[in-house]
Formats: sequence, structure tokens, C-alpha cells
Amino acid sequence: MRDLGVGFGYLVKGQRWVATHGGWLGFGLLPGLVTLVLYAAALFGLFHGADDLTAWATPFADDWSSPWQGLFRGFLTVLLCALALFLAVITFTAVTLLVGQPFYESLSAAVDRSEGGDVPESGLPFWRELWVSARDSLRILGRVVLYGILLFALGFVPVLGQTVVPVLGFCVSGFFLCEELTAVAMQRRGIELKERLPLLRGRRMMTLGFGVPLTLAFLVPFVAVFLMPGAVAGATLMARELTGEGAGTGPRAVDPAAPRPDAAPPHPGPPPSPHRAGPAADVPREW
Repeated sequence: MRDLGVGFGYLVKGQRWVATHGGWLGFGLLPGLVTLVLYAAALFGLFHGADDLTAWATPFADDWSSPWQGLFRGFLTVLLCALALFLAVITFTAVTLLVGQPFYESLSAAVDRSEGGDVPESGLPFWRELWVSARDSLRILGRVVLYGILLFALGFVPVLGQTVVPVLGFCVSGFFLCEELTAVAMQRRGIELKERLPLLRGRRMMTLGFGVPLTLAFLVPFVAVFLMPGAVAGATLMARELTGEGAGTGPRAVDPAAPRPDAAPPHPGPPPSPHRAGPAADVPREW
């Protein structure tokens, strides 16, 4: 359970890092704002034409009697809008990271630089990094959709579907959200998706401590845009611990028995006498 607090601590540290480096906050907001405008325009167009789209997709219901046609098409319209919102929520982070690839790469590198040591670089050309990010995002999206279908089916189970299933849903979303955010730093280190997932599973509680609160916060409109830069910064700090770079960066413990580097070496004393072979050989006995 301690790892839950550690993961949440990285989320807070990331927001604090961006707040104390004000220039990076505005820099990191640009991709989120661009993605938000694109999503808002797409959702507005879909909601505005959802009735016409449903009517076009169900020509067989044109001759149905009065209440049934409206109820059937109304249900499909609500289902279509709910599905669109669900897809928007689970893809917003991936699309934002894809749009802001150079922005968040620079932000993550700045966090690494502030922690000291070398700044890892993937060495791949920009188009190659973009392709790898898009490919991994599609793989993660496929996993999320499969889990979403399974949890949706379990949601119809009495009691279990209203208590345990929503909690599991937030945990799944938080885990994969954390994976997408840590991918920015890990991809620069040459760590592929098949290696990243075992790292996150090995510290599952820390991953959930980071991802689940962020998932809940992203449900509030516009919050995702403002939290995204700090989330990338916190995920970079978390990636450093997962890869072992965060260990040993503080002051090293001093062994009291070890000689101090600035202490004078002990005086060697006078050299031993060549005639002294032991305590009983002080005076040679001739009789």
C-alpha cells in the first residue's frame, strides 16, 4: 500500500515541477489545447447530427409505429453519443501525446536534465519516433477496448456490476494512462512496449497511485489540458525510478570504518629491524 502514496507523490511532484518552471507550463499546454479544440469540434458535429445519422443507419425502422420508432432511434442516439464520449476520454491522452510529441519530448528531457546526469536520447529520427508512438498507442487502445467490453458485460451482474466493476474500470484506465505517459521518457531510453508493461506490473500499486487519481481528474472538463504538462513531468520522474536511475542520486551513506578521502594517511612508523624475527630474537644467544 505504500506504493500507492509513492505513485501519487510522483503526480504531485510533476505538477510542482511544472509550476516552478513556469515557461514549461505554457509550452506544454499547446498540444492539449489543440487536441481539445479538435475533439470539441468533432463531438459537436456528431451530437448535432446524431439523429440524422441514426435515421440513416436504420432505414428498416421507417415504417414502425409512433412510439417504437422514436424509442428505438432515441436509444441508439444516446448509445452513439455515450460511445463517442467514452472513446474521446480513452483516446484524448494518446492523441495529445501524439500531437505534442516534440513538446513533451523536450519537457521530459528538461526534467531529466534537472535531476542531473545524462539525458537519454533515442537516436531515432522524428518520423520514426512518431510512428513508434502511434503504433504503441493503437496497441494500448486495443487493450483498453477489450477490457472495456469485458467490464461493460460484467456491469449487468447485480451488485457486482454497480460496486466492483466501476472500481476495476478506473484501475484499468489508470494503469494504461500511466503507461502512455511514462512512454514519453521510456521511449527516449529505448525501452519498448513489451518491456514497459512488465516494469509497470512489477510496481502495480505505484502505477495505480499515479494513474487512477489522474483518470478521475481527467473526467472534469478542461482539467486534462492543464494537468497534462505536470503529468508528463511526474511520469518522467517515475520512469527514472522504474529504470533504476532514481536510486542512489541522493547523498551516499558514509561507512564510519572507511577512511575519509581528505584524511592524512597513517604514519607508517620506523621500519622493522632486519635482525628482529620475533619477540624471542631480541638478543642472539651464543651460549
